[in-house]
Amino acid sequence: MTSSSRRASGFPLRTAGGHHRPGSSDQDVEEIWKPMLDNISSGKRLPEKSMLVLGGTPDTQREFLESISTDPSGTRRPPDRGRKAPIANQFALGYTYQDVLDSDHEDTLARLSLYLLAQPSPSFTPLIKSYLNPKTLPNMLVVILLDWNHPWLWVRQLRDWIRVLRSLIVSLDDASKEVLEENIMVLQDKGRGGASEASGANASDSVKMPLGQGEWDEPLGIPLCVVCQNADKIETLERERGWKEQEFDFILQTLRTILLKHGASLIYTMPTAPGSLQTLIHSALGIKSLLKQQQLKHNVIDRDRVLVPPNWDSWGKIRILREGFDVEGVSQKWSLDIDIPRHSPTTASGDAIPEEPTTPNNPSPTQEDHEPSATSIYEDTIRNPDSDFTLSLLHSKQAANGIEVSSKDTQVFLTEQLSTLEKLRLEDDNEAQIRQAKKKDDPGSRMFGTEVSGVVEEHIGPVQFNMGGIQVNADEMVRRLQDREANRTTSPEIPISPELPSDAKSENEKLASFFAGLANRGTGSTANSPRGA
Repeated sequence: MTSSSRRASGFPLRTAGGHHRPGSSDQDVEEIWKPMLDNISSGKRLPEKSMLVLGGTPDTQREFLESISTDPSGTRRPPDRGRKAPIANQFALGYTYQDVLDSDHEDTLARLSLYLLAQPSPSFTPLIKSYLNPKTLPNMLVVILLDWNHPWLWVRQLRDWIRVLRSLIVSLDDASKEVLEENIMVLQDKGRGGASEASGANASDSVKMPLGQGEWDEPLGIPLCVVCQNADKIETLERERGWKEQEFDFILQTLRTILLKHGASLIYTMPTAPGSLQTLIHSALGIKSLLKQQQLKHNVIDRDRVLVPPNWDSWGKIRILREGFDVEGVSQKWSLDIDIPRHSPTTASGDAIPEEPTTPNNPSPTQEDHEPSATSIYEDTIRNPDSDFTLSLLHSKQAANGIEVSSKDTQVFLTEQLSTLEKLRLEDDNEAQIRQAKKKDDPGSRMFGTEVSGVVEEHIGPVQFNMGGIQVNADEMVRRLQDREANRTTSPEIPISPELPSDAKSENEKLASFFAGLANRGTGSTANSPRGA
């Protein structure tokens, strides 16, 4: 019973002390193990996904990478497994990678390679071309980063980046272009009406929603997502710049109209609240969780938490946001804006290179100089408050005062002020010389000065000080001493002999002053009385 129930071994038996040569049974064992090992190795091979991040700065790019690696439900990063991947985005084309983990942070769903480029410069764009090939294009996502710190540059930045992508697509080989054509068909039907995801592939093949007006007019063949970072700055623009709801609605309507032509998605994020950014990125790349299925829910009501999924928007939904917006005009003009300029230079291989990116200090001479374009219409409405007086003009229109002040150049103003000060200095010198001459020629000017000083004294009052506990009027004392000196020199009653010693002279002077005071007192003058002294 025991011997019959024992499991038979699949390995060949060897006799002790004998030499065994491989036979047909050994070959069967090898053929069994090889496919099993191949299946295990292929099962553990991670799906390769890639993302091309365009725009932003090294700091905002790092914030974006941190947001897509953060758990949206718990707002926490998954635990690092081993050494953290470095981020090289300081020069030209940057690179890093991330492992996409499941919701329980145990299973790895995919390996995500990220290529980072901050400036749409013709010197850097050829570096991207080598990563656009038939193997990577079906699993690639393009993300354009915009910043709420300067929303007046958004349409111009989008125009420059779309031109870069279009020039790269034109320069690809035929095999890559065929893959892009297949991607366009898949992207147009993905998630449309919810039928493809809910009912499977058969339902998506049988029922296809027709494209609406302005939808997928300019397909790229690569899924596109626009991320507007730092949405918390919206309150700052409203509080410090005086922006109203109409400005924010115009920005949102313009972006939705432009992105509808490329079948792209839009999301507003904040560093402290990335929202559904991770879910949107994973959905665009086809990364699905094995434990938790998260659905994208559109949001166009909350101005700081906007989310527009792909294949959801339409012209009718854009018009509802605010009346008066020219959806048709912006859509038609955008097709002209993203055309690659004919005067663009080419590389040695003949590939077209887009023009240099424009900046607020270096606008490009395009068709905007001849007729309004989507970029010029946007920038005329959403103006840069640091370069003009838009805020003051808006306030003046609201107040209906019509006051507008134009300032002069700083150097011109200072030159005029210098000449004015020089004239005033010469006038002061002439007046001083004239007054000095009058004082020398007219003895009455001294009396005039005395009268003026008397008037001033009447206003400021007498100068007094305390001497030995007695309040003394300094002006009165000085006046009395002057009167005594005048009486001493003009009194003929007591002549002063030059032979007398100095002590005698002083005694005589005192006596003369005393008798002069008595004489004045006798005439009715009380001001020169010795008792008053």
